[in-house]
Amino acid sequence: MTRILADLPEEDIAWLDERAAQQGKSRASVLREAVKAFKAQSPANDSKDWIERWAGLWADRDDIPDGVEYQRTMREDRRPYDDI
Repeated sequence: MTRILADLPEEDIAWLDERAAQQGKSRASVLREAVKAFKAQSPANDSKDWIERWAGLWADRDDIPDGVEYQRTMREDRRPYDDI
């Protein structure tokens, strides 16, 4: 494992130390977990997992009509296929 040197504001260090104490971990361990979580969210780590992340993105929106209902509305003027 490689060591790094990073300059952080005192308030960030205080928050980091408090977080580490709450979790019973070292400051370095909390930092490693944060980097790992940040890396997992990075687009560079992307393959097909964007499908799972964005699936259902607009599911709760009320301003977008139902797709099936839209198709039925568009096809109302067509004759039914019951006689075929």
